[in-house]
Amino acid sequence: MARPRWQRASTVDGGRWGLAWDRFVALWATLNLLWVAFDITYVPLRTFWLQRNLYPIPSVPLVVPLTLLPDITPWVDPIKGIEPHRQTQAYRDHFERVDRALQSLPAGARPDATQRSLLDTQVELTARMIDENPFLASGKSGTLEKIKNRLEKRAGLDSGKDSTARLLSDPWLADHPWSEERRFWTEQVLPLVETNYWRSIDENGRPTDHFWRIDLLLFQSVFALDILLRVVRMKRRLPRLSWRDALLRRWIDLPLLLPFWRWLRLLPVVERLQTSGLVNLEPLRAVVSRGVVALLAVELFEVLALQLLDGIQGLIRSRQWPQRIRALRSHQSVASSRDERELAELVRIWGPLLLSQVAPRLAPELQGVLGYTLRQSLDRTVVPPPLRQLQPLLQVETGLSRQLAAGMVDSLLDLARTTGNRLAQRDDLQVELLQRCIDRFWEELALALEQGPGLERSQELLCLLLEQLKGSYLSQISRAGIDALIRELDELMVAGAAGETSGSPSRPSPGSPSPGSGGGFTVPAGPPATPPV
Repeated sequence: MARPRWQRASTVDGGRWGLAWDRFVALWATLNLLWVAFDITYVPLRTFWLQRNLYPIPSVPLVVPLTLLPDITPWVDPIKGIEPHRQTQAYRDHFERVDRALQSLPAGARPDATQRSLLDTQVELTARMIDENPFLASGKSGTLEKIKNRLEKRAGLDSGKDSTARLLSDPWLADHPWSEERRFWTEQVLPLVETNYWRSIDENGRPTDHFWRIDLLLFQSVFALDILLRVVRMKRRLPRLSWRDALLRRWIDLPLLLPFWRWLRLLPVVERLQTSGLVNLEPLRAVVSRGVVALLAVELFEVLALQLLDGIQGLIRSRQWPQRIRALRSHQSVASSRDERELAELVRIWGPLLLSQVAPRLAPELQGVLGYTLRQSLDRTVVPPPLRQLQPLLQVETGLSRQLAAGMVDSLLDLARTTGNRLAQRDDLQVELLQRCIDRFWEELALALEQGPGLERSQELLCLLLEQLKGSYLSQISRAGIDALIRELDELMVAGAAGETSGSPSRPSPGSPSPGSGGGFTVPAGPPATPPV
């Protein structure tokens, strides 16, 4: 039993420096995959990176602050073409002016004229923000609804504009100190306003994105160099391989160079981690493939078996049976020499086996069958019914039939041995006669099927037999049987691996591959096709 593939020692071509380079590129490709995932998810998750707050349950106001994470938006926003929205930025700046002006307002006092002017302007800006909805450009219309809901809940009204006017009115500020109101605005309203942004558009009408420049300079240039080195090493190892075929053999690296569909880079990254020996994904692949086999094996086998049986039924129902049988004759074949006449050669090989070796070993059984048949014939034809009760006569009859059967069988076996020995000898004339006999057999069989009613009846019976096979055998196939086969395969693989482990320590065979220049491929056990470079 062979050891499972993931338990075999994998070898990486290229020597120590080649292995180090392959592992570096694998780690660099992993870093690039993480960078791609970050780039794809940055815009949808920009609110998280801006506020660094985690909401485990969206419907519950439970916040988990992640203050250890740095604020990366000032560096990443220019790459994505993101700028603060003018309207929401003006709203925040004006609120800071209001906050500075109301810091000196005593509890229970009413704002003065200057403070009142600033509050009225803040109410106007809030009403304009609700009417114009600047969050629509960034696809955050739901954020504006959250702001309105919080304002309405705080003021106890059904309108966001009226709620803002009430929260910033003189009676409300007189009853509620600004320190409390300030906490509401800075914790409940302004963080939502800060999430809005404006994203520029390039000349092609698409949102600005300079990610491709970093990807090209830092990552894709390294990937292109690595692919070139792999192709060169493969070309040195297989000189007859064309450059085009060498590049096509590295088709899995193509997503590393594509500027679109970047999530496909997962495939080459996984392949490089596997071939460089950093990660062993073979057990996971085996488990997944076994699960797929368990799900699809029944349906696939049923479809293939049903298609095969339907094809056989179609051939059986065809009225071209005689012509197909005649097509088996040797003079209609495309054989280029007499040695390629398959049926004649089979008869010449199997004839001596059956006549010279198998038939002589059946002599006792053949004598018994033939003796019994002769005795039955003598009882019915030679001995009269009144004399059949005499015991001595029956003994003489039995002995006579046994002797006759033995003589006939010996004669037939002698003839069979002679014929078998003759067939074992190479004789062109003999092969020609055998070929004529076989051709004659096919011709007579086709003629008999054409002239008699046996063709249609045979077709009908064979088709009925196949129909019964469909109903009986295919219906017995179940998923439980497939699962049992998979479990049995697992037990055999584990037993085989345990047997190899308990034996003597394995030593590298003389034909085992040595580190070469295969571009990071896993070299299977066995003699290499070409000497490593």
